[in-house]
Amino acid sequence: MVGMTKQALAVVVLAAGAGTRMKSATPKVLHEVAGLPLIGHVLSTASALEPDHIAVVLRHERDAVAAVVDQFAPDALLVDQDDVPGTGRAVEVALAALPSSFAGDVLVVSGDVPLLDSDTLRAVLDHHRTQGVGATLLSTVPDDPTGYGRVIRDDHGDVLRIVEHSDATEAEIALTEVNAGTYVFDRGALTTALAAVGTKNAQGEKYLTDVMETLRSQDVKVHAIRVEDDWLLQGINNRVQLAEVHAHLNAMIIRGWQLAGVSIVDPSSTWIDVGVELAEDVEILPGVQLLGATQVGAGATIGPDSTLRDTVVGPRARVVRTHAEGAHIDQDATVGPFSFLRPGAHLGPEAKVGAFVEIKNSTLHRGAKVPHLSYIGDADIGEGTNIGAGAITANYDGVNKNRTTIGAHVRTGSHTVFVAPVELGDGSYSAAGAVVRRAVPPGALAMSVSSQRNLEGWVEANREGSPSATAASKAQSGKNKQ
Repeated sequence: MVGMTKQALAVVVLAAGAGTRMKSATPKVLHEVAGLPLIGHVLSTASALEPDHIAVVLRHERDAVAAVVDQFAPDALLVDQDDVPGTGRAVEVALAALPSSFAGDVLVVSGDVPLLDSDTLRAVLDHHRTQGVGATLLSTVPDDPTGYGRVIRDDHGDVLRIVEHSDATEAEIALTEVNAGTYVFDRGALTTALAAVGTKNAQGEKYLTDVMETLRSQDVKVHAIRVEDDWLLQGINNRVQLAEVHAHLNAMIIRGWQLAGVSIVDPSSTWIDVGVELAEDVEILPGVQLLGATQVGAGATIGPDSTLRDTVVGPRARVVRTHAEGAHIDQDATVGPFSFLRPGAHLGPEAKVGAFVEIKNSTLHRGAKVPHLSYIGDADIGEGTNIGAGAITANYDGVNKNRTTIGAHVRTGSHTVFVAPVELGDGSYSAAGAVVRRAVPPGALAMSVSSQRNLEGWVEANREGSPSATAASKAQSGKNKQ
């Protein structure tokens, strides 16, 4: 009997299409959902099945797609579709690329269906193997079946054929069960059937769906498993569908974290990528995006209105109205509001970065503080140090980036400029407005001393008739009367 209980498996991923309806220079399968390209989701699911082979069929923007495939499935076979159009031809060239000795089942999936999960695919494989049929496909009944191929069943419920929408009669279009584009075949039966499939149809393509009718003509059974949750099978052809799928997956991700002990105050304004890791008792306030490989420790609070990408946040830290990318925030540290942490920013335990502060490639050790209106780049700031408002590390000399090293328990006055490379010793101070160009010894006070000059009458002489000149004149008159 065809199929029996063979356990060998090859997965064929169809990723050759141009995706013209996306209207994008980016190949369709490389558009992202929840931090992964569409084909990345599909390849991760395929790999979870532990198949003997994964074959990815490529054509449009071949090299760009191949590079991403290599990231997610480095052992995958890369197969180039030739000039013969159609999914049938795509699968045919994939079969030819498989080892001739492979005689197992072939699972065919689309590279633009990111939500289809491995549990559903395992159920399809189990059905296919236990029923001993030549092909098993997934079907569903969507709210709007327009454009989808219709599943035609016989009186026993077996599949007779699949009719593409453009080739269907009015009676067939009236049917609501549609083909989802996911199939399991016996390799031998599929190879034989594909050889008999032609291109006489409205699109002039070699349809994979025509295999079903060919198998039936050879007295080989074809089954269809109907999936009630049609969102699992939703393919992406345009940006509307891309957003719909992303929203659905995001809702699933959020629900999963809520059930795992994370408080998410406003799920509708919260976005979390699949690669994010959250501990118990994390609190996420409205307007938060957690992206890439971000990790958040137990008891930390993120938000409101914060975006973290590839950022590590330690336990009990607080991050408010902050944009961070490639940063590391240790336990009990506080950040924000309106802070910008760039790659290489590392805040030690109990460190503080306050309002309108930018940190780049710098380390703040335990308890160090940069509270207000400052830029700290390429710097090391010691334990317990406090950087006054308006501080700037002048780290770029026009050719090279240089580092500033500030010791422990340093106190710097407002508007200090550190001209790197420069070092301030432990316990040193800087006066307000200091421009620090040379090393400051431990315990010393750095000052930029210049005498203040007042040019009497300058405003009245140079800004005659202005509000300032009028105010100055009145003030001077009052002073003279005294």
